[in-house]
Amino acid sequence: MKYSKVCIIPARGGSKRIPHKNVKEFFKKPLIAYSIEVAKKSGLFDTIIVSTDDYNIAKIAKEYGASVPFMRPKELSDDFTGTGPVIEHTLEFLQKSGVTVEYVCTLYATAPLLQEEYLIKGLKLLQESDAHMAFAATSMPFPIQRTFKLTQDGRCQMFWPENFTKRSQDLEEAYQDAGQFYWENLQRKASDIPFGKSSIAVILPRHLVQDIDTIEDWDRAELMYEILQKQKENK
Repeated sequence: MKYSKVCIIPARGGSKRIPHKNVKEFFKKPLIAYSIEVAKKSGLFDTIIVSTDDYNIAKIAKEYGASVPFMRPKELSDDFTGTGPVIEHTLEFLQKSGVTVEYVCTLYATAPLLQEEYLIKGLKLLQESDAHMAFAATSMPFPIQRTFKLTQDGRCQMFWPENFTKRSQDLEEAYQDAGQFYWENLQRKASDIPFGKSSIAVILPRHLVQDIDTIEDWDRAELMYEILQKQKENK
């Protein structure tokens, strides 16, 4: 059996800073529901798989239309395991089940602001290139060339002092990972790190990007989501 496009949503149950974050209610729905729904709405995927070690997350994922064909092993569910091994584990499971995959999209469970148009754009850009990956990114809100650190005695020290007198508009714009989705063409091997020459950045507007790691992040995401919904209603 061959799957052209597979979506994998990693969602372990051991969130520390926001307990049960992946299924915490976000505007009357579990947070993970938004990622499942945007994947479904895109119409791109042969299957949407949630990789989790938590039976409650698995139950909710199934209710919203995702597949949970296995429970993630404990050794891949601790605080130190990155997303990479989790995705590899899922792909190995599919391979052992007789399924080959062309494109895989890692979609985070904490992306309630994601719009399906960017998932579609990411795949299109990847298919039209020789890149290995296309991922969501956004512009930095300030010039990184003028950033500074704090020394041990609490004083300031610029990373690039030579940029202090330069105008912001004269400095090159920088971008950051949006932490939402990562398309990979499994037929092409990466020749660089993910944020390198093997990848294409799909640029999202900053008002659609918010990491959700703390309660403050959560509150900000809710405000951003509420504004987006009001804008859609007004249209």
